[in-house]
Amino acid sequence: MRRGSSNASPVILFSRIGRLDLIERLAAAILIPNAVIDEVRAGQRRDPTSAAALKWAEQYRIADVTVPASIEHWDLGAGESQVIAHCVGAPRWAVLDDRAARRCAVTHRITLIGSLGIVLRAKNQRLTDRSRPLIADLTRAGMVVDEFIRRILADVAE
Repeated sequence: MRRGSSNASPVILFSRIGRLDLIERLAAAILIPNAVIDEVRAGQRRDPTSAAALKWAEQYRIADVTVPASIEHWDLGAGESQVIAHCVGAPRWAVLDDRAARRCAVTHRITLIGSLGIVLRAKNQRLTDRSRPLIADLTRAGMVVDEFIRRILADVAE
């Protein structure tokens, strides 16, 4: 992954399992828009583990940009909108878990990856021996498991 702009969900999830290093090791550069930092900060009242996510994200902070109308009409959260806006027309990956945000990114021809993709890429690059334990940890940390994830695990023989 070249440069990546991440939304709050992957940052929070990987922080909860103590594996933010995977995002760092997979990306040449990480960009966290101000709106995403604000979302992580807002979660501190409900989630004391988000303090570590906030501290990590602050070192990659970038200013918010004007969100094009083609993104605004999707009615996404501020963080998702900023991540996509930062990737439009740039050789960057969007790190998104939200289904609507992912659809918006695809519509804008943005390369994307989510939390599950980070785990699978980490396994492919031998940053971890197995993906199933990380996915189990992410699930306990709040990642939604659906039939898609079960099929992916079956495909990688775990």
